[in-house]
Amino acid sequence: IHLYANWDEYDFDFANNPYPFDSVSQIETPHRRSKVDFLPETPFEKTLYLDSDTAITADITEMFDLLDRFDLAICHAMRRNFPLRLMKWNLDLPLAFPQFNGGVILYRNTPNVLDFMRKWRDAYYENIETFQQDQRTLRELLWLSDLRMTVLPPEYNVRYIKYHYLWSKTEAESKIFHLQKFHITWHEKLLRGWDKKLGGIFSKLGIFTQPDEKARMRRRKIS
Repeated sequence: IHLYANWDEYDFDFANNPYPFDSVSQIETPHRRSKVDFLPETPFEKTLYLDSDTAITADITEMFDLLDRFDLAICHAMRRNFPLRLMKWNLDLPLAFPQFNGGVILYRNTPNVLDFMRKWRDAYYENIETFQQDQRTLRELLWLSDLRMTVLPPEYNVRYIKYHYLWSKTEAESKIFHLQKFHITWHEKLLRGWDKKLGGIFSKLGIFTQPDEKARMRRRKIS
């Protein structure tokens, strides 16, 4: 597992030891869609990219077998009829080819795939003054691409917890949760900023939940 993150701005110190990751890299100039900068920089032959607000709750090793046949695997975006999801970049595309979610992406390290990732990165920056969504450009670039692509079932990118409880055991088993509630809340982020300015007074009072405690809380809620 390789981590790309601006981890020095949070309560992590990987300077001497990358644990629990195998290796880490620091993002010097982070932005909302930093992933587009680093997807082409994967150190692996087969890569499963995950947003930071994801949690794996089942064995997913079989996913990588898909890359013996396909170049890329990705899930459809949820709320596909939301007006923002229907807005185009350059092309009028059929609704049957909707936007794809960019938080869980399985892909091969090949020249064609990496070239596609760079095109996606460039498209993001070319349109940043107009819109800051990455999925709008992703959809149209995939439409134009010759990459061998497959669509992952929704249990590999569970965006809403309701599906976890609605699916029967014979229908689907949740494997990767990708939930907004995994984000640090805005008020906690604000408090952490003031905590640094005030010499860690809030941390000393035990106001913040530690990362390992958060993980245990999430597992309990999900299970």
